[in-house]
Amino acid sequence: MHRKALALFSGGLDSTLAVKIMLDQGIEIEAVNFTSLFCNCNPRKEGCVHQASRAAREFGIPIRVLAKGMEYMKMVERPRHGYGRGMNPCIDCRIYMLRKVRDLLPEAKASFVVTGEVLGQRPMSQHRRAIEIIERESGLGGLILRPLSARLLPPTIPENEGVVNRSKLLDLTGRSRKVQITLADAMGITDYPCPAGGCLLTDRVVAARLRDLFRHHPDYTMTDLQLLRYGRHFRLDTGLKAVAGRDEEENRRIRALADGGNTLFQPLNFRGPAVAARGILGSGMEDRIGRIMARYSQDSPNGFTIERRNPDGGRTTFSVDGGLASEAIERWRVGCAGPGGNRSERGETAG
Repeated sequence: MHRKALALFSGGLDSTLAVKIMLDQGIEIEAVNFTSLFCNCNPRKEGCVHQASRAAREFGIPIRVLAKGMEYMKMVERPRHGYGRGMNPCIDCRIYMLRKVRDLLPEAKASFVVTGEVLGQRPMSQHRRAIEIIERESGLGGLILRPLSARLLPPTIPENEGVVNRSKLLDLTGRSRKVQITLADAMGITDYPCPAGGCLLTDRVVAARLRDLFRHHPDYTMTDLQLLRYGRHFRLDTGLKAVAGRDEEENRRIRALADGGNTLFQPLNFRGPAVAARGILGSGMEDRIGRIMARYSQDSPNGFTIERRNPDGGRTTFSVDGGLASEAIERWRVGCAGPGGNRSERGETAG
């Protein structure tokens, strides 16, 4: 068995410790980082890929970055093992990533996989039964080494074959990260900007928006998925959804994403939200969108003038005399004001 492993690596505290423990045993490591539109490890930092790449450089190990694209989203639509409290298919997600890593083993000349999982830390995917399911369905039975909890789990093949010294592995369990933080300090690991990373699929607002997208737009695109992160969402008709920005940064993002085939509405004589509309603009819908924009305006002009830019680039203008009442708007609302609601169950990351 080769003394090389592929490591699921988010750059967070747990996966960083797992890699450090392996490196200290002389195991060659190549990191694998999975990116997702729904990663929420730390919105104040540069992003999950940056964090993982920076940590890999500090360890002097190579890293591969793999995107969870449409294939992944089709799994999210119909996960075999169901969801957590939101739209988070944590067991199926883990199986998905591990199968991808399994397929890389021969090319990388690696013999097993390392993860930063801690027994009992994630309520959906890191209890014993879930771990057994993941091992079996990933096709990596006996080849997934979890250094932080290894001594609480059956010995893996690399342990049995003496490639890894089991006595130097740990027996951590539970959701607290106090022990990990103490270990990191002792090992000189001080920069782990994603100590308890999460996934927006666990967010009740994003989950509601995603269910709505699956239900009404089965031909959804990556642009549709990106828009789930921003603005106020309104289901105006069975085949029409509108996304209105809440601040200038969201307006900027919505304007950019509208190029993906949406109709873009922008205020001309007032300060208000940009709106991306996805679907068929039937009778009265243009006026409805304009009145939503007026409702969230920061100004009170004598008539609100709005530019409409169609997907083919054609532009027209129209006006409305005022905004709709909040009670009227709320009946079209998908979810609430925006991401950041209930995250009582943290989502899964790559370690």
